[in-house]
Amino acid sequence: MTVSTYQICNRCIMDTSDPEIRFDDQGNCNHCNSALVLAGKIWFPDQSGGKILNEIIERIKIEERNKEFDCIIGVSGGVDSSYLAYYAVKKGLRPLVVHVDCGWNSDQAVKNIENVVKKLNIELHTFVVNWEEMKDLQRSFFKASLPDQDIPQDHAIFAALYNFADNNNIKYVLNGLNFATECIMPSNWGYQAMDYRHLKAIHNRFGEKELNDFPHVNFFQRYIYYTLIKKMIIINPLNYIDYRKDDAIETLQRELGWQYYGGKHHESRFTKFFQSYYLPLKFNFDKRRAHLSSLIVSGQIPRDNALDKMKENVYFENEIGYDLEFVAKKLDWSPQEFRSIIDLPPHRHQDFPTNEKLFDFGMRSKEYLKKMWPGTR
Repeated sequence: MTVSTYQICNRCIMDTSDPEIRFDDQGNCNHCNSALVLAGKIWFPDQSGGKILNEIIERIKIEERNKEFDCIIGVSGGVDSSYLAYYAVKKGLRPLVVHVDCGWNSDQAVKNIENVVKKLNIELHTFVVNWEEMKDLQRSFFKASLPDQDIPQDHAIFAALYNFADNNNIKYVLNGLNFATECIMPSNWGYQAMDYRHLKAIHNRFGEKELNDFPHVNFFQRYIYYTLIKKMIIINPLNYIDYRKDDAIETLQRELGWQYYGGKHHESRFTKFFQSYYLPLKFNFDKRRAHLSSLIVSGQIPRDNALDKMKENVYFENEIGYDLEFVAKKLDWSPQEFRSIIDLPPHRHQDFPTNEKLFDFGMRSKEYLKKMWPGTR
């Protein structure tokens, strides 16, 4: 049932700040109910998952034994990608590690990446996105007044990673996306980052520069060229181990000299600002609620602890002004101009052209691949 008054889930901590949330007769929400159903299909933290993953790893080693790199991993300096690189090397894989610099790295993220590649003795390739084009695209998304301001960065990161894999004839892409820490996220809090039609529509409306160098992937490339022609296989290894965020952080700190940066995806100064200030202010969305609910569902944190964490300040008052000024300056706006843009009426992603139906079809069509090859995404 839907509700018009405030309500919070009895199992997780998702609440009516998501206007599309629904609750069952036990007071549990559709998000955690759906996540628990999904868990049985993609999440295998027990011995069965370890067996599947070991078989995948051994096949990669055999098939790619004559290549310089047997897989590719995108590393941001965050927990998930850093731990994935650590795990892959410990399992004897030879990854090409790629970092896509979109212009917003925190100093700690840079240090983390340096420590990861140095301690693991792996090769790093850094792709620097054309800043003038990235800036113009991000300005466009703010002018469009949309919730998911990370789409330009996310699209560039995945597009560049797939392009690196293609250019280096690497078949296996290891991805840090995982059920344990990301199984809950309301659909109206974000949108499909790989929808290039959507990205281009927004830029065509609000942009001022041509996107000549910006890395991109269209629907045909993602689902036909890379998947069916190049036979690229995207694997989420963290779904096949007992991946626990706190344990991963402890391991990375102990083994690699890695340091935590304070919040999920806060390795990017831009992402920290938009998730922790822009979204709550403009849309009343606090992504911590979804992130913590994911940890509750995967058994990593008690619900009471999650509620306590929601009371903590991500930003202190003096820090908000500092980061707002920093982001505004990077985007060539004055703080006053930026605030006026933030104050524009909010829009939904569906207010602009999308390939949403086409991507839904693409997602459904991939089910046969999962049956043929366990662990693919």
